Amino acid sequence: MASAAPQPPEPVMPAWRREDTPVPYREALAAMDARNHAIAAGDGEELIWLLEHPPVYTGGTSADPAELCDPRFEVVPTGRGGRYTYHGPGQRVGYLMLDLTQRGRDVRRFVHAIEDWVIETLGDFGVAARRAEGRIGIWCDDIDGSEAKIGAIGVRVRRWVTMHGFSVNLDPDLSHFSGIVPCGIADYGVTSLARLGKSVSIEQWDEALVARAPDFLRSLETPCRRTKT
Repeated sequence: MASAAPQPPEPVMPAWRREDTPVPYREALAAMDARNHAIAAGDGEELIWLLEHPPVYTGGTSADPAELCDPRFEVVPTGRGGRYTYHGPGQRVGYLMLDLTQRGRDVRRFVHAIEDWVIETLGDFGVAARRAEGRIGIWCDDIDGSEAKIGAIGVRVRRWVTMHGFSVNLDPDLSHFSGIVPCGIADYGVTSLARLGKSVSIEQWDEALVARAPDFLRSLETPCRRTKT
């Protein structure tokens, strides 16, 4: 009788932090920076942080000032990759502070794993999201059949420890995106779960994301974690 195939080991889970009130962007950036340094020094625990921000435009390392059309909100430069993006109430942000020395040392795989995690979670709510060749972010069909962006991804890796992460539009004020060319892509719109007729609360989104986190972490092909002495 054939023996059952061995099951993959459960991934080591980072700490989770979930905010129910908006966190100012600069405050979150400082906290991420401090945690990144602590993890790299061996003094901090990995963290997945789910939160929202008050309205803000953030610029990545490739941000073009010409794409800042109407800076009606604070504009904050960041060290993440990418161009300008918007954060605000109704948009759930996930910041990932993970030690890639223990999770595969592969930045490309890390980004693809985030994309898969978000796409599969959106699928749990009936949204057929996908990647788009040559365009950063998470895409889906909008209510008029056109292609639109529903999620953004921007990461930074310093000393093999990650920062920043992803955002997904649950029910933000989509007019706020008109102050920028989102991620430098002018030919496509922005959509949300609410615009697609999906009423998803922060709690529902977070729970679905948490449920799929083991698959995300496992996909990084985690090697054996070293034990501190």
